[in-house]
Amino acid sequence: MKTISNKTAHLPLIVEQDEDNIYIVSCPIFKGCHSYGKTIDEALDNIKEVIEICLEEEKGKKVRSSNRFIGYREMEVRMKKLSA
Repeated sequence: MKTISNKTAHLPLIVEQDEDNIYIVSCPIFKGCHSYGKTIDEALDNIKEVIEICLEEEKGKKVRSSNRFIGYREMEVRMKKLSA
């Protein structure tokens, strides 16, 4: 008899938008855990599938055995003008 666990995990996501207005979502807890979509909702649906695959691959290991998310930072950098 198999036991089904109903545990939930709260995982960090990073959402970006590229120059073509495509949304890119990454879960930094897992290496290579990225997906995309034309809308944020589509991208989130897609990353959920990728996370489920990552969790299956990590089965038997603690989720923290992969990368550990520390936080998000933003940095201001002065842009130099290029002269022709």
